[in-house]
Amino acid sequence: MVKDIRDVTPDQHWDAFEEIWTGLMSYRYLNKTTPALDTGFADDELESMPLRHDMRNAHGGIMAAPLAIGCPEPSWNDDLVVPAPVVSFTQILDDARGVDRIEVYREVINFGRTMGFTRSKVVDAADHSRVISTSAGMGVSLGDVPDGYEAVDNPLIPVEDSPDMPRLHEVFGVTKGDDGWYRLPELTKEFSAPHAALHLGPIHIVFDITAHELVEQAAGTDRIQVESWYVMFVKPGLIGPFRCEAEAITSRSGRINVNLTLFDEGRDNRTITTGSGVFRVV
Repeated sequence: MVKDIRDVTPDQHWDAFEEIWTGLMSYRYLNKTTPALDTGFADDELESMPLRHDMRNAHGGIMAAPLAIGCPEPSWNDDLVVPAPVVSFTQILDDARGVDRIEVYREVINFGRTMGFTRSKVVDAADHSRVISTSAGMGVSLGDVPDGYEAVDNPLIPVEDSPDMPRLHEVFGVTKGDDGWYRLPELTKEFSAPHAALHLGPIHIVFDITAHELVEQAAGTDRIQVESWYVMFVKPGLIGPFRCEAEAITSRSGRINVNLTLFDEGRDNRTITTGSGVFRVV
């Protein structure tokens, strides 16, 4: 059952957060570390994430969703407020071939009473001079949290990397309907943020597979690489299934843009998220 952390009493808040946080798949399955919230990290340790085969496209370049999940914006953590993202931007500068792990340099632009703004730089963990992407984002506070946060023991899901491992959208339950559109299943606690809404991770993943398929069709090849990724979180996704529709737009430059929209079918097809990705043929 999906639990909204805003419904619990202050003395129950951190127990409820631990239950929700350790059940969330987005970071655990991708093996993304969050030193600010979890046990076992030094104070100055950077967020990090491996780059596996399931995070790459058909020719070995990095996909957008893993970068956006590995570096979620804004970086307004749950020990400070009950956060919800509003908008995030990711600019991919390097296709990350040969990179085994990324690390994240964070910059807080401003944390206000209700709004937070951050930006980040994602680098090769083995060579910090190699910048993979930059990102920025804005979010809102849905409420204050009590004092006394203690780091959570949040074990990652062991995932063995291999060329034939399942693709991310398959693991996250994304399926294609008879109408040709991809869908996320009805909301469960594994895919729910602490405020009982569809987490950003599954959203990026269903957007990514939809965008790749449309761009490959428009380009006539699977040798494509994402350059820019923009997502705007319009309303919370509360029920599902969540249907992703999209349109590919070609240009004289050879770049292909995909506009994406996610609908909550359980709430009269309410639009919950929009996004856009720009790809080039390589």
